[in-house]
Amino acid sequence: MHMSLRVYNSYTREKEVFEPLTPGHVGMYVCGPTVSGESHLGHARPYITFDVVYRYFLHLGYKVRYVRNITDAGHFEEEGREAEDKISKKAQIERLEPMELVQKYTNLYHWAMHKFNNLDPTIEPTATGHIVEQIGMIEEIIKAGYAYEVNGSVYFDVKKYAAGHEYGKLSGRVLDDLLETTRTLEGQEEKHDRADFALWKAAPPEHIMRWKSPWGEGFPGWHIECSAMATKYLGAQFDIHGGGMDLLFPHHESEIAQSTICNHTPPVRYWMHNNMITINGRKMGKSYNNVIKLTELFSGDNPQLEKAYSPMTVRFFVLQTHYRSTLDFSNDALLAAEKGLKRLMEAYEWLKQYKDDSNTHTPSSVISHPPSELDEKVVRLVNEFDEFIDDDFNTAKVLANMFELVPVINSIKDKQISTDALSAETFALLQSKMKTFVEDILGLTTEAEGETDKLKGVMEVLIALRKEARAKKDWVTSDKIRKQLAEIGVQLKDEKDGGMSWSLS
Repeated sequence: MHMSLRVYNSYTREKEVFEPLTPGHVGMYVCGPTVSGESHLGHARPYITFDVVYRYFLHLGYKVRYVRNITDAGHFEEEGREAEDKISKKAQIERLEPMELVQKYTNLYHWAMHKFNNLDPTIEPTATGHIVEQIGMIEEIIKAGYAYEVNGSVYFDVKKYAAGHEYGKLSGRVLDDLLETTRTLEGQEEKHDRADFALWKAAPPEHIMRWKSPWGEGFPGWHIECSAMATKYLGAQFDIHGGGMDLLFPHHESEIAQSTICNHTPPVRYWMHNNMITINGRKMGKSYNNVIKLTELFSGDNPQLEKAYSPMTVRFFVLQTHYRSTLDFSNDALLAAEKGLKRLMEAYEWLKQYKDDSNTHTPSSVISHPPSELDEKVVRLVNEFDEFIDDDFNTAKVLANMFELVPVINSIKDKQISTDALSAETFALLQSKMKTFVEDILGLTTEAEGETDKLKGVMEVLIALRKEARAKKDWVTSDKIRKQLAEIGVQLKDEKDGGMSWSLS
């Protein structure tokens, strides 16, 4: 299989050559959303990032099992009120049954993911559907001596684990520092140590979502959910675990600890984390009152937005920056992305549909002259796509090369340079690689393809009518068609060979 892909491993802090556990197969787990509310701009980045990772592995011919969970049990928060259940709390506010709320926001999340043209994961397990597995895992950890029960709650013994394992290596945190910075929270007195985290919480009387367990009625801790689902579908050890950098601690650090004890092996070979999205230089968060929901982003219905932005513009915006770099969101950045995407896709659509009727660009043609400087430049830019994507999925550099190719494509389209400026092989390579990377790997599409097809059909009819009018020297009708199309943002261009092309302004 492909041996040149290098992945930055958050655990070792180094780029490593990717070698799957099982040849030809990739197991990948990505932390999914907590569906207690609408997905926001911050959710767009990890799911678009790991969609490209998924697409690239498929392109390389791997059989991929991509597991992305739904957290529907409403985890309590280690850094907030310990017994708070986000889903129960929101269900009471919205006067819905908890699972009614879960379904509502799961549906909205799926709708947004499809708008982004994200492929569905191969398995999408829910936390509530795997309570049995979570209880079983907790029992194994207790049996191994690394967890203890107090008043119906079960806690993981972090200090004992840290004595024999590298606790804090993923997040770069030292246990003594953690103890000093841990806030005094409700229920802390139950723990043997402030750094310990809950595997299971006893449910207070008012808690709606609760399950029977060997320790009484309660609900699972946040971290155990992902460990249980990853173990069930990917095994004790698997290839890639992905998520946002905000999950490094405590979530992923805790996953490593509990999975290592239960399954007697470190769970993940390559940890991948995307960086955060900031808004005008500030971290996005409810406390800053700058969260933009995806529905608001697509509709423009948010005071921070000048206008609505299409899902494909947002996808393109995300991919223009390497996934490990901070991505700063602003209206100006989105407007620039919208303009850039339009330019790229217009050039790409023309390239994709172009067929040369002459014998210049047929696969069997023979090059009778040495490759031109332009020919060599195009070959280099196109071949670098593979090099950049193999270097830790650097979509930003791939897109930068595409933008160097756009003027070449447009010059051929506008007949400013001859089609035979590129050899047949180079032109075929350009068409093939652009299609593979634009569509299959980056997942970029022309907006609303079905509607675009209808629009193309309508334009073909109008162009045919205008050609008829011009043939009859009916300049009034010809000019009227052009003028009225211009008024609604469609530009008609008369070509030198008597043909006509159109574009949306």
